[in-house]
Amino acid sequence: MNKRKSGILLHITSLPGNDGIGTLGTEAYRFIDFLKECGQKLWQILPLGPAGAGNSPYQCYSAYAGNPLLIDTEVLIEEGLLAQEVLDDRPAFIKKKVAFKKVEDWKYPVLNASFQHFRGKEFHRYQDEYWRFLDEHSWWLNDYALFMAARKHFKGVEWGKWDESVKFREEKAIQQLSSELSDEIDFQKYLQFVFFRQWHRLKAYANEKGVDIVGDVPLYVSGDSADVWANTDIFKLDEQLKPIEVGGVPPDYFSETGQLWGNPVFDWERLRKRDYDWWVARLHFNLRMFNCVRIDHFRGLESFWSIPATDTTAMNGSWLPAHGTNLLQILKGHLGDLPFIAEDLGIITPEVDKMRDDFDLPGMKVLQFAFTTDAANKDLPHNYDSNFVVYTGTHDNDTTLGWLQALKPEEKAMLGKYVESPVENKLQQIVTMAFASVANIAIVPMQDVLELDSKSRMNTPGTATGNWEWRFFWSQLRQNQKKYLKDLTEKYNR
Repeated sequence: MNKRKSGILLHITSLPGNDGIGTLGTEAYRFIDFLKECGQKLWQILPLGPAGAGNSPYQCYSAYAGNPLLIDTEVLIEEGLLAQEVLDDRPAFIKKKVAFKKVEDWKYPVLNASFQHFRGKEFHRYQDEYWRFLDEHSWWLNDYALFMAARKHFKGVEWGKWDESVKFREEKAIQQLSSELSDEIDFQKYLQFVFFRQWHRLKAYANEKGVDIVGDVPLYVSGDSADVWANTDIFKLDEQLKPIEVGGVPPDYFSETGQLWGNPVFDWERLRKRDYDWWVARLHFNLRMFNCVRIDHFRGLESFWSIPATDTTAMNGSWLPAHGTNLLQILKGHLGDLPFIAEDLGIITPEVDKMRDDFDLPGMKVLQFAFTTDAANKDLPHNYDSNFVVYTGTHDNDTTLGWLQALKPEEKAMLGKYVESPVENKLQQIVTMAFASVANIAIVPMQDVLELDSKSRMNTPGTATGNWEWRFFWSQLRQNQKKYLKDLTEKYNR
């Protein structure tokens, strides 16, 4: 992490392709080739889990499972796991955004056809690899597969509203349900087998090309997830297993009333008694998945904003201590240097800075935040040192062009002291500012490489619909943009 390098932020779902959503197939390999061609050494993505309500990759049904919608169907055909004719009636999907419901309605029957084909004709070819996968991943996969099968059985309602015996995981009820739902459980396990098979092959290709993958670990997990259902003791829940307190952040740049995420918060005392085993396993797992991991909402490992579960905004919360130092100390004992990026945006205290620095973790700087005050702003490049990752913007920000077009007068005046040019040229100068900075790592969202406006924004925090849908297509990428990116990378020794 201490060598100068640069990369692109682009989630898998945003890739082009014929499945209506970006996948782990041909276009992902083509994107890696593009990164290699332009001298980029990092590809940062968002969490890969099966997204729940709102399609947010930060609200997944599992902290471990992969999203089956990212499985590439054409790779399944190539590997003999799907008959070609199954794709003959593939719908014509719109190219510039993901229509999640339409993709789900088409793709799950296709994936089920693959499962039946695997079970009926191809099992002998894959059985050793398949059984190894099930054995290696049983510690999380069994709970997850049962959770997803039960969720379908209970018509998609959250697990807190399931039959009491299943909700409380009574042994007899779990055994009976497992037997009753065995086909669906096997299907869910197969989906994970195929997902991880495609993922690890893609990651190996990226690494061969000199491109490291930066993954993303949300601090919290969704309340409606296999993780909470199977580990109720490590969350602050009442006797009916409903959250007592939930996570979020107080009023900030993004919202005057704060952000009420609604995720159950951790019981750090209980985690301590378990030697933080759940967290340790989670981070080890992610370091096998990725070369480096961004810990989202890193400050929540030092202290977290805890909000009464009955509240409707995040304003009435309080800061409570977490045990991140203990957790990171254990991991440092296992790993030595920790390949983590600390997402330390928002209200950051000296204690959070100290925890980040004690473990020599790079923090984050965002240039879209750099012009809100004065020359002392911590996100201005002249105010930080090398152990940071600088972004023009993140998945939660507007595109940089959109941001430039919506600047408040005072921000525009501040920006004018650093960048003197028309709006359309300011974007490239902001990107240049990131690459020229002393920060060891510079990351630019693909939207900024393509010079796209607010219509291509990935997420607007605090809104429930219309997010996570953006996709790009190759015709948007011009030769001069590739040349600019490559020249910039060489010029600033990245």
